[in-house]
Amino acid sequence: MKTIIFIMLALPLSGFTHPGIGIVEDSKGNIYYTDLTHIWKIDASGKKSIAVRSVHSHELFMDEKDNLYGEHLWYDSDKPQPWFHYVWKLSPDGNISKIIPETKGFLEDYSFVRDHFGRMYWADRSKECQKVARKNSDSSITTLGDQCFHNIRYMTSNDHGEVYVVDFQDLKKVDNSGKVKTIASGIADKKWTKSTTKNQNSVMGVWDDREGNIYTAITNANVVKKFTSVGREEIIFTTSSEWMPTGGLIDSKGNLWVLECTPGNEVRVERQTKAGVKTTF
Repeated sequence: MKTIIFIMLALPLSGFTHPGIGIVEDSKGNIYYTDLTHIWKIDASGKKSIAVRSVHSHELFMDEKDNLYGEHLWYDSDKPQPWFHYVWKLSPDGNISKIIPETKGFLEDYSFVRDHFGRMYWADRSKECQKVARKNSDSSITTLGDQCFHNIRYMTSNDHGEVYVVDFQDLKKVDNSGKVKTIASGIADKKWTKSTTKNQNSVMGVWDDREGNIYTAITNANVVKKFTSVGREEIIFTTSSEWMPTGGLIDSKGNLWVLECTPGNEVRVERQTKAGVKTTF
């Protein structure tokens, strides 16, 4: 059960819309991912099918009962307030329901980054000193972080309720007490010292595995990097030049799945086994 959050700003590519990062696995080994038009399912045999049709979803969340959640976001230029959204839920029996109805504006105080304790996490960017906000099971909100974040881009939570944050191009961990630890710095390009609109999305999806290793999609370098708990860095996956990694997961068998896109907004998924064998879906 892995989840990720994003900040919706333009990537440094002309005509390139913000790609999706949502890719999750259910208890049966099925993989679900977004291409910003539909939610696709890849079953254990490798067969692809549309699981949720016609939803513009960037993030996904799979709970322990195999309920899949996402947001549909759209723009209506004829309206004075043109942005709208709703949150959908796909049940294991195939039923699709709206758990947040059609609403004006952007989704607020709700997240697809969650832990096993029923808590949600998102970036609190209301002040220059950014923090991580946690919505507890009683709906109270706690602000986490004993130090400031500068430009929170993406995050994920692990099974212990700890949060891994991409702060521009630094990978940081927030423990349950709110203490922030930097795992690795400058993971996209160590020459960059300042976040700009051109480079701030160079690190996108972040996820973990059962051994506590952390993975990030480095879009500007077309690679996926793996970090141990002490920050040892390793490139474990490389895409072809026209494809950029945006998200990923380690499945229940230890295989790496990588969500990828092109500047033309094509989307595909690649699976790499522990032996290094790649399959494209």
